[in-house]
Order: sequence, then structure tokens, then C-alpha cells
Amino acid sequence: MAQHSELKVSGVDVTVVYANEDDQPVTTGEVEAYVARAHEQHPHQVLSFLKLDVDGEDVGISYGFEPEPFDRIRRITGYLVGTMDRWNDAKTAEESDRVKHGISRDERSFTCASGC
Repeated sequence: MAQHSELKVSGVDVTVVYANEDDQPVTTGEVEAYVARAHEQHPHQVLSFLKLDVDGEDVGISYGFEPEPFDRIRRITGYLVGTMDRWNDAKTAEESDRVKHGISRDERSFTCASGC
């Protein structure tokens, strides 16, 4: 039966799973090195968890990162925009007058190009 331990290192939740009872325990220094490696390889992401699967001398590493925030970009009246809050009255009126097409799956008609 696999043994595991949970700890927090440098603010990161770490789970270590040992496949065998006689597997060498992972030291805090080793875990800190794995956390540092994640920061080096993914400098613009925030590491939220680390899972180490120890099987003899092999260590499987699984990093978990926090989702990256993003701005939604839409194509409206020929422009790529995130939001319409900086538009003037004329452009806002143009957007409100345009024909809105359905986006739900039920409103679309599917056709097969090969005649199936």
C-alpha cells in the first residue's frame, strides 16, 4: 500500500506519495529544489501545489498552477475589443443596432460537407 505525506514548503502545498515502504524519504531541501525548479521553468505562473510520486530512485513531478487571468477579446463591428467602456456614442449605437446572431447550440444548424 502506498504511503504519503503532506507538507507546506515556501507557501506551496506538497504531497509526496511513496510506492514502496522502503523508498528513501524526500527531504525538505529536495522539495525546496523542486519548488525552485518550477519557479525557474514557469516564471510567470503561480505554483499552488506540487505532487511527488516516489518509486525507488525515480521521482514523478506534477506541478499545479493557479489559473491565469485573461481579458476576453471580442470582434465587434470590425474591431477587436475587450470591453466597450471607452467607445464613443456613435460606436456604441452602431453596436446596439447590429444584428445579433444566436450562439447556443440549439440555434445552429449543422450540415455535413460530404452529404452524410
